[in-house]
Amino acid sequence: MSDGGHERNGHEKVPSRQRRRFAGISSRAYEHPADRSALVALRKLSGFDTVFKALSGLLPERSLRLLFLSDSVRVSDAQFAHLNDMLRDACYILDLEKVPPMYVNQDPQPNAMCIGLDDPIIVVTTGLVELLDEEEMRAVVGHEVGHALSGHAVYRTILLFLTNLAVRVAWIPLGNLAIMTIVTALREWFRKSELSADRAGLLAGQDLRASMRGLMKIAGGNHLHEMNVDAFLEQAEEYESAGDLRDSVLKILNVLPRTHPFTAVRAAELKKWAESRDYQRIMDGHYPRRDEDKDTSVSDSFRQSAASYASDVKSSKDPLMKLVSDIAGGAGDLGGRVRRGFGGFAAGTPKDATADTSGGDAGAGRTEPEDRADGKDKDTDGGGDGAGKN
Repeated sequence: MSDGGHERNGHEKVPSRQRRRFAGISSRAYEHPADRSALVALRKLSGFDTVFKALSGLLPERSLRLLFLSDSVRVSDAQFAHLNDMLRDACYILDLEKVPPMYVNQDPQPNAMCIGLDDPIIVVTTGLVELLDEEEMRAVVGHEVGHALSGHAVYRTILLFLTNLAVRVAWIPLGNLAIMTIVTALREWFRKSELSADRAGLLAGQDLRASMRGLMKIAGGNHLHEMNVDAFLEQAEEYESAGDLRDSVLKILNVLPRTHPFTAVRAAELKKWAESRDYQRIMDGHYPRRDEDKDTSVSDSFRQSAASYASDVKSSKDPLMKLVSDIAGGAGDLGGRVRRGFGGFAAGTPKDATADTSGGDAGAGRTEPEDRADGKDKDTDGGGDGAGKN
């Protein structure tokens, strides 16, 4: 348990309440299967980190470190002491040996991030500090410590570097298409890594309602008396199940530019994990250990990731996912299902022409990608994503 008597780096830390400690825990314990499979594969590539760390001069990491050191407030026993207590306590609970430096940056936008190749640093904005209460903030700090423990700061910085490099050669024929394929895949992993870090935040804070309140505040601001967690979760349920196939396509187009899942969806996903057997086993002390990471199978991790996606499709209430599940299950009358899903785009088509027009209906309902005006993502805690954003 996290108790009032332990010391961290020479500083006594007395948390507001007791929490279970997870000695030697591997990040695999809380990582989303899709996130875990990518990380396991990258960790198996010998020398991968070393090569890109040698190229770190091409990245703005040194500049960012100097910028935060010179123009932000470093958290310590003398400055933002309550955040320093939360940081050390989160590192103690998740057994992260080296406590990363943490800075508070003047910015009204609620946000937090974990960046850096060699030694990760955590940055939180004043907007976030002012928005959240102690338990909500504890979950956010745990979220960022989870990024550090998983190595997201390293791999996300590397992959963003590769993405930026690819953008520079977009003038090559078909280069833009290839780049968008890479960017889309990277953003999908980013979104799953955020779900992983949300779970780490729950393990650090061990207060599900506080974690969900924090996400709700990021969505709706500091008006807790006007909001309700259960009603917020109902929004996620409605988003998941409402509408027809046209809405399903719009959901995809809306999420593609984002590096973070929508906030209500994150809250629902976290609640689902907190109610799972996996979470209960961790709380009971049964979890993967860090010293076992080297024996992890890449193929097993990819199989688990594929199984997770298949399970999501099968259990989803989204109209498009239901259709995909039906196709996989060999359901009949798919042309009719597509027409009905798109609200009768082919209402004038004769019934006996179904077999000939089902493909045309699907094409008729296809929506061209639209430019996003906002382009913003909220981090664990607020806005868009830097090199290793929350």
